[in-house]
Amino acid sequence: MQIFITGIAGFLGSNLSDYYIEKGFKVTGCDNLVGGDLDNVDNRVNFHKADCEDLDKMREITKGADVVIHAAAYAHENLSIFSPHLISKNIINGSTSVFSAAIANKVKRIVFCSSIARYGEVQIPYLENGLTIPTDPYGISKLAAEKILINLCDTYGIEYNIAVPHNIIGIKQKYDDPFRNVASIMINLMLQNRQPIIYGDGEQKRSFSDVEDCIYCIDKLATDPNIKSKLVNIGPGPENEITINELFRKISNQLKFNQEPLYKPERVNEVKNAICSSSLAEKLFKNKSNEDIDDIISKMINFIRKKGVKKFIYNYEIEINNDLTPETWSKKII
Repeated sequence: MQIFITGIAGFLGSNLSDYYIEKGFKVTGCDNLVGGDLDNVDNRVNFHKADCEDLDKMREITKGADVVIHAAAYAHENLSIFSPHLISKNIINGSTSVFSAAIANKVKRIVFCSSIARYGEVQIPYLENGLTIPTDPYGISKLAAEKILINLCDTYGIEYNIAVPHNIIGIKQKYDDPFRNVASIMINLMLQNRQPIIYGDGEQKRSFSDVEDCIYCIDKLATDPNIKSKLVNIGPGPENEITINELFRKISNQLKFNQEPLYKPERVNEVKNAICSSSLAEKLFKNKSNEDIDDIISKMINFIRKKGVKKFIYNYEIEINNDLTPETWSKKII
């Protein structure tokens, strides 16, 4: 079987690639290297430097694929409020391009990696058949891409599944991006003896997912012939919820970091509590997620130490810079 993975040099894509390489699959993929790193890509991968928005290129490089896993995204939820054109174009146009190319090349199945941002400020834990009221352009774009995928696949008779990962953390996560990845940002800063930044009161609740668990679930969505036309939350459920303050304490305890975080004003439209139900995933995949957040943090610390701390890179243009824009970004404080 030939697997094609978009965003293959990024966090989720590269971990998926490693998994399939070890299973003996033929792996092909693309990345525009804006948020990815070639060091993440195994030399056995047939790699293409390409942007998902380039439909002609996507048609060319997805030929021969049996399954396309669309993991590429500018996964910047809060930044999408201040750079809505950049993020929505990447998510909607990029996804539609990938879907169109895959269908034109008659792939058997498409797996789309959506986001917990699709749910928004609704009752928790989020259920797959529950309300979706996203609070930012990123979540709205992910939801729109889901609907486009379902419509196209139903029209052309292509199998599909949709994964809804939430707050994935683990090795290979980008840790020099000031706009996303709270755990990685904290570790990178603390290893430099710099105070991490927490927005609001830090009592926002999240449920962090081990990337290895997400890979197992996405593989089932990609290869199990009995799992089709499903949208599934992947990651631990409400029993694993943790506040950002608690996350800081866990990281600082492991690093023996003795400074307090810097608290900044809460970010506009940020969802206070984002927790998913994992009951459908447990039923479908017979898999219980890793709930040992301390173990995951330890792996991340070791990875970043080995790679070396990095300065933060402000790769993305802020399209709307006003009083609502976090000064950590507008003044490049991180």
